[in-house]
Amino acid sequence: MHLAWIELRDFRNHRATLIEDVPEGSITIVGPNGEGKTNLLEGMFFLYALRSPRTATNAPLVREGGEVGYARGEFEGLDGRALVEAEIPRKGASRVKLNKSPLRRKRELRRAVRAVLFGPFDLPAVIGDPSKRRDLMDEAVFALWPLRDTVSSGYDRVLRQRNRLLKEWEGGRRGPPELEAWDEELLAAGTKLIEAREEAIARLAPAASEEFLALSGYELIVSYAPNVVGDGTIEERFRAQLSSRQADELVRRTSLVGPHRDDLTLAVRDLGARAFGSHGETWGAALCLRLGIAAAVADEVGEPPLLLVDDPFSALDPSRRDRIAARLAERPGQVVITVADEADVPSTSSAIWDVRAGDVSVRS
Repeated sequence: MHLAWIELRDFRNHRATLIEDVPEGSITIVGPNGEGKTNLLEGMFFLYALRSPRTATNAPLVREGGEVGYARGEFEGLDGRALVEAEIPRKGASRVKLNKSPLRRKRELRRAVRAVLFGPFDLPAVIGDPSKRRDLMDEAVFALWPLRDTVSSGYDRVLRQRNRLLKEWEGGRRGPPELEAWDEELLAAGTKLIEAREEAIARLAPAASEEFLALSGYELIVSYAPNVVGDGTIEERFRAQLSSRQADELVRRTSLVGPHRDDLTLAVRDLGARAFGSHGETWGAALCLRLGIAAAVADEVGEPPLLLVDDPFSALDPSRRDRIAARLAERPGQVVITVADEADVPSTSSAIWDVRAGDVSVRS
């Protein structure tokens, strides 16, 4: 997947940025902190995800003093070209066109454009609570199979309804008569989500471990830790645990079994990465998880995704910094990284973009 050109207008601090010829290979965006490097990377990612990894609303994406921001870009892939145009109001939903036609579903864009972004916001997936790792697993599912975009949200809807039923029940230990029907809904939706997460982690784990081995000299163990365990099929295990925990659920008035209690196990040198890893190890683990997703997507679709890497070197010692720079340079496809220090610009960069106060200059 190749980004051919990009234009940002009134996006963050980019009043009018147009880069007409984005080259293949490794591109480095350099500039002091706060000048707009990450904002440019964020604009590229927005053209794929239609969201920001740093904010839940559109308002911060619009340049101060403006009411609407714009992001436009064109991608080239095995399936042809994809022109993405996004109008981003400070309030309300973005209006997006794909190849000049209004975008109806996000999955249509995710099938046409493939991108993976890493940044400091990924650290909670390693050291944060389990919900952050569940989010990462679901992002991996969506990146690999855009048509499965509803497996997580569908399960969440059923879970909310079932929890509401349990919370409002006042009839004792027999349970509400509607519970059996919601159990079946939970089983169906939860089984799909468990299967998707299990397959996604199986796809990304080998590449993530390989990248971490190259970075640190030892393996990162990545394994899916489902809440539903035991013998039999996923549905059989799920059904058995629901039955065994029903009394507890009626007392506690919430659902105690299902993928909403899943986790992702991460370990280095036989120690849990979250509990025992150094800051450099946790940073490296977060980066390698994203690289694992990128590798899995490349295997799935037959071409590497656009890889966006924000500030990859800041938490690494010089030796690890050199190793990850070499690994990024060796990756096929387009790789865009940001650095704050000129000394961190990899010698293998095919292009260098300087960013100052939202203005971008391309070095010849």
